[in-house]
Amino acid sequence: MKKTFHIYLMVLLSLLAGCGTDRPVESTAGEKPQEANLVQLTPAQRKNARLETGKPEQKIISTVLQVNGVMEAPPQNAISVSVPLGGYLKKTTLLPGMHLKKGQLMAELEDQAYIELQQDYLTAKARLAYLEQEYARQRDLNQSKATSDKVYQQTQADYESQRVLLQALAEKLRMTGINPNRLTESTLTRTMRLYSPVDGYVTKVNVNIGKYVVPTDVLFELVDPRDLHLMLTVFEKDLDKLDIGQQVLAHRANQPEKKYKAKIIYIGKDVTGDRAVEVHCHLEKEDPSLVPGMFMNAEIEVQSKEAYTLPDEAIVRYGNKQYVFAVRDSSIYEMVEAQTGNSEHGYTALLPSATLHPESQTYVTSGAYALLMKLKNKEEE
Repeated sequence: MKKTFHIYLMVLLSLLAGCGTDRPVESTAGEKPQEANLVQLTPAQRKNARLETGKPEQKIISTVLQVNGVMEAPPQNAISVSVPLGGYLKKTTLLPGMHLKKGQLMAELEDQAYIELQQDYLTAKARLAYLEQEYARQRDLNQSKATSDKVYQQTQADYESQRVLLQALAEKLRMTGINPNRLTESTLTRTMRLYSPVDGYVTKVNVNIGKYVVPTDVLFELVDPRDLHLMLTVFEKDLDKLDIGQQVLAHRANQPEKKYKAKIIYIGKDVTGDRAVEVHCHLEKEDPSLVPGMFMNAEIEVQSKEAYTLPDEAIVRYGNKQYVFAVRDSSIYEMVEAQTGNSEHGYTALLPSATLHPESQTYVTSGAYALLMKLKNKEEE
């Protein structure tokens, strides 16, 4: 009986061992990678995360070139004011930043040279009247042979010379702001007045009351704010992307939301020491808040094409890759790697790939970052 029990026990153990060897081993190794990219939310969680979903939109996305530049006035709009004759500055009220209308008084100067010039003009004018009469008298006498040709010719030369002298003195007076046609003995003045040649702004005042100035001195510098140019600095390697007429969007560093539209009107042909070229742009609309020397940032549109796009906030970065969340059903979302293109106006282009189906798939368009945080917190649990 005892021997029979041992035989039965050995047979039973053999059967159990065989059953254990033939039983397949279950593995969940293949399921974990799929579940690792899935996140499920309850209706309450969806509401708190403010999730929004939608299909990618087809938009025209431009390739843009980011550059810097400054506002500047073209040479014809920057004016340096000097005096035609030296003198002492008697009066001025100008300060940098002041607005001037064309013809507005800028300054008054005094000097005895102004009096001498007016004196020379009136003297020359009186002598011309005498020579004109003498020339007419000698002409009549010469016709009747009562005087020699030499005397007549000399009188004619004196008369013509005096006319030239009077005309030259008249032009000098006009340069000093004095109308020679209104100048008489009673209107002689020791003061020269300077008037603004343009409607613009004062940028520099280089003199003070009582200072003696000469024609080579620049008293004031003005700028006509109309037709200000945007001068951009573009590196040599990007020149082949530019052309006349290309669109430019510029903005100030402290006001990125305020855009100024412009077009390229001139591309420089001289490469500077830092391998850059000056590119001049014309603003579509004038803005009095822009002044010469103001630093600007700009984007130059160099290429445009249609692409499927998602809002920038739909794309999240984790590690060195970018991802979007595809909607699998009303509560489950899958994180999918995304290849992206250019971005413009809050939208980013999606590049074709095996994992993305922008023409038919629905994606999370808002709240993607909250999904990423929940997914990564689940992995750490």
